[in-house]
Amino acid sequence: MKSAPMIASAILLAALGGCQQGTGSEGESTDSATQGAAPDGVVPDSALPDADASAAPDPAADEPKKSIIRADVDVGPTQAPPVETVHLVVPYPAKGARPDEAGRALLDGLLTTPAFAAGGAITIWGHSDSRGSDADNLAASRRRAEAARDYLESKGVAKARISVVALGEARPIAPNRKLDGSDDQEGRARNRRVEVEIAAPQPSAPASPTP
Repeated sequence: MKSAPMIASAILLAALGGCQQGTGSEGESTDSATQGAAPDGVVPDSALPDADASAAPDPAADEPKKSIIRADVDVGPTQAPPVETVHLVVPYPAKGARPDEAGRALLDGLLTTPAFAAGGAITIWGHSDSRGSDADNLAASRRRAEAARDYLESKGVAKARISVVALGEARPIAPNRKLDGSDDQEGRARNRRVEVEIAAPQPSAPASPTP
């Protein structure tokens, strides 16, 4: 009769031992999981990209860059601006038949113009003020124009390119007298002049078609 309680005690002890072992296993599993987990905010090494993979060359970077300019577009040569006619006024001193230093500098400037380089024809008009007779003024205007021509020829300009026209007092650009009848000295000084024009070369006529 005493063996029955002993058997019951043995079964109870066995049951309690099994419960303690299960609890210990669960604790060990929890500790192992806790030790294997990374702290908050730290990315594990397994989640980082592979350094060797990121250093691999990009095939697209080795391709040659393509130009945005189309190869089939023909830009063509740049067209030079058209040559324009040049007109210059050269003042003359009182009773002067030759250009002074300032006048010669103006004539020198003509030699650097595109119209001169293109071989355009040169026309020189001589003018005078109204003091004196018409014949004297006409002769004075001619002497002024011829002096300008001679100066250009001394600079190497071909005589065949130059035409001289004497106009005397017929084409004033300022009044020779004031309204009260007195002489207008400034106006007379402006009228004593030569005008030089270098014409733009005429375009050549197109060649006639061959029959």
